[in-house]
Amino acid sequence: QISNSGHGESAVFGIVEPPRRSRGRLILHSLVMFGREFCYAVEAAFVTPVLLSVGLPRSLYSLVWLISPILGFLLQPIIGSASDYCASPWGRRRPYILVLGIMMLIGISMFLNGDAFISALVSDRSLKSIWAIVVVMFGVVLFDFAADFIDGPIKAYLFDVCSHSDKERGLHYHALFTGLGGACGYLVGAMDWGHSVLGRLLGSEYQVIYFFSALTWGFFLTVHLFSIPEQPLCKDPDPDCSSPSALRLLGSQSNGYGALSKEPSPTAEQKKMTFRSLMKAIIHMPSHHRCLCISHLLGWAAFLCNMLFFTDFMGQIVYKGNPYAEHNSTAYATYERGVEVGCWGLCINAVSSALYSYVQRFLLPYIGLKGLYFMGYFVFGMGTSLIGLFPDVIATLILCSVFGVMSSTLYTIPFNLIAEYQREEEEQPKLQGGNKSPRGTGMDCAALTCMVQLAQIIVGAGLGGLVIAAGSVIVVVLSASAMSLIGCIFIALFIRYVE
Repeated sequence: QISNSGHGESAVFGIVEPPRRSRGRLILHSLVMFGREFCYAVEAAFVTPVLLSVGLPRSLYSLVWLISPILGFLLQPIIGSASDYCASPWGRRRPYILVLGIMMLIGISMFLNGDAFISALVSDRSLKSIWAIVVVMFGVVLFDFAADFIDGPIKAYLFDVCSHSDKERGLHYHALFTGLGGACGYLVGAMDWGHSVLGRLLGSEYQVIYFFSALTWGFFLTVHLFSIPEQPLCKDPDPDCSSPSALRLLGSQSNGYGALSKEPSPTAEQKKMTFRSLMKAIIHMPSHHRCLCISHLLGWAAFLCNMLFFTDFMGQIVYKGNPYAEHNSTAYATYERGVEVGCWGLCINAVSSALYSYVQRFLLPYIGLKGLYFMGYFVFGMGTSLIGLFPDVIATLILCSVFGVMSSTLYTIPFNLIAEYQREEEEQPKLQGGNKSPRGTGMDCAALTCMVQLAQIIVGAGLGGLVIAAGSVIVVVLSASAMSLIGCIFIALFIRYVE
């Protein structure tokens, strides 16, 4: 039953409990995360080596990571809100998922096949290099843009078609298949396909990896799109006819940051979230939420510093190879071997992330959420500092397990803290006898998501200059360590403790 005080919110959101979904349906729905993370792992492992191998200047390779997050930071609220009002007979979310999925496939095709495609068409050496850089860069940006955006409609699709208990089960399967997909993607990248039968048949190692990526993504995307029927958006203005997502500003000015008004105006359903309204809400958020966003920004900046350039670090620093050497040279072959071993390290990261997510349950009663948050940053900071100072192959692979600790921390603890803050704010009016409506969680989660994209912008804008100034990519790992340890201090001083 829905209480009278929540009737206004229910009218706005059209809350109708969907039927229970079977475990098989939820697993089929979640398999798309396996495919997405598989392709993400391939990109993370090979994007820097591919860009450097086509001749991209060192000063520009971090620029590739700058374009997509800027677009995402500006457009994410607009596109997310637009999907709420999609009137396709196929549903509101699936048309967006399909279009973004096709964009991902086109992007990874250009990224992994761009050099071979241009080489077959252009004979002039200098012109070939320029076009190869353009095609590969465009492919990377297109893939990143689509892969970042598709997560929102996938989650909204799950929430639209599942009951409350099934949402929790569905998110658990999403997390499980995300870890498995990442591990398999890094595992495929770690194998030497160049001298295999498939490598000789398809032309090169990159074409083999593309074959597996395209096949995996295409199959699991199709399975996902037909996993659970989606109710189309009715054109009837009756508020019970549709259920727009909560990621939107609905409250009146008097309700405060991200609040949901109890008596929404007749035009509340037309009040979509915009970039301006998102920024206004972030600026006026409570101090403990703002501190959580800052710590999340520091954590993701540290994590991305390390992850986006780790295979390049393995190839150049640990194995002492040269990505700019001739492709038939020993120096380039050594660099490629380092990249392959780096993929094994990232595979260790994915497995340790999945394992640590279960370890957190046992640690939580003893050290609490803030203790887990601090420990994740501290372990990552110390581990990456050891990797940077002592770049040994075996030691580096062992220490890759700390990447998984940080990954699991970033994906879980901040959102658990948001939930606890929300719970406290919901209980306060009851204890004080007031009738102030609590904030919805949508805006808080949107603010945290924006910190991830802002971290990508900072990393993309700053790392190229740092590498040039230092003359070595070792500065990337040391920067990740420093940023993470600064985050430790910030968490200890400014993150509010909750029971």
